[in-house]
Amino acid sequence: MKFIVSSNDLLKQIKIINGVISTNTVLPILEDFLFKIEKGNLTIFATDLETSMSTEIEVEAKEDGLIAIPAKILSDTLAALPDQPITFDVQEDTFSVEITTQNGKYKMNGENGEDYPKIPVPEDVTNLVMNSEVLSDVIAKASFALSTDELRPAMTGLYCNFDDNGATFVSTDAHRLVRYRHSETTLKEATNFILPKKALQLLKNALANAATQVNISFNSSNAFFSFNKVNLICRLIDAKYPDITPVIPTDNPNKLSIDTKTFAGTLRRITNFANKSTYQVKLKLNGNELQVSAEDLDFSNEGQERLTCNYSGEDMEIGFNARFLSEMLNSIDSENINMELSTPSRAGLILPESDNEATDILMLIMPVMLNT
Repeated sequence: MKFIVSSNDLLKQIKIINGVISTNTVLPILEDFLFKIEKGNLTIFATDLETSMSTEIEVEAKEDGLIAIPAKILSDTLAALPDQPITFDVQEDTFSVEITTQNGKYKMNGENGEDYPKIPVPEDVTNLVMNSEVLSDVIAKASFALSTDELRPAMTGLYCNFDDNGATFVSTDAHRLVRYRHSETTLKEATNFILPKKALQLLKNALANAATQVNISFNSSNAFFSFNKVNLICRLIDAKYPDITPVIPTDNPNKLSIDTKTFAGTLRRITNFANKSTYQVKLKLNGNELQVSAEDLDFSNEGQERLTCNYSGEDMEIGFNARFLSEMLNSIDSENINMELSTPSRAGLILPESDNEATDILMLIMPVMLNT
């Protein structure tokens, strides 16, 4: 099997799926890309058995073929090459791979492509279509709140619910929560599933600057995403997602409106003076003034800033984890946010202002007990 391809074009495709490859695997072949050529079209596969991904590129080839090629050495070699046509020559009896460039020749040992794990195919699936910009926005605004606690597997993934009213996406780590609703992504028959974090990160990277429609199919065990000749398949998290309704406070008489960037900038500076184990920051609301402060008694550090805001409600002081609050603010791209608070011991809500009527975003953050 022999084919010619642009080194830069091949590298771009490999970068899309390279994140699938795991270095800690019991099967050495999982450290390989699978190259499959059919009628002048090269499909490149990567899998870790939980997540699989493929992409396509046209090549100059006179025959079809299949070979598994070590991912790391190929990626590193292509990244170090200037853009040029390169030739792959595969010996199908020994599975050796020879790459010829303008000034060099490189050899590596491949593996039999027939031994590569079989990639799941869609069977008995439900189908829907979603705008790539919306999907990217969901991932960007919700991924930071995913849990890392493997003892609660459901919360390590993104909960996705579809019905005829729209789509709802939820992420939470028990300290903070994001609920993202989109009314224009609908499904007649209500259903839900939980997407794992790795798949979300791969989707985020692959969707960057891709203004297109994403075809989504899913069954009881896998989800399939297809767009721009890219395919991603992931095993769904088999667990029951917790009911978030009781967690979201509905009676929040204290309401704050403030410029997002100004608040985020203040928080970024004040965090430098917070205790490095608790990252506690105090918000003091009095009239139309917000005072943000933090201190680290162990090192006699303290900082505070005053901001002008629109506030209606009783004077109050409430503490939050500054890192959690900063991650929320940094994920918001709207000019202003609204915060709704009830008491210093109950969760606070962050509601980004948006001109998009189809999108409704709610963020929740649990308070921390203030030092007395």
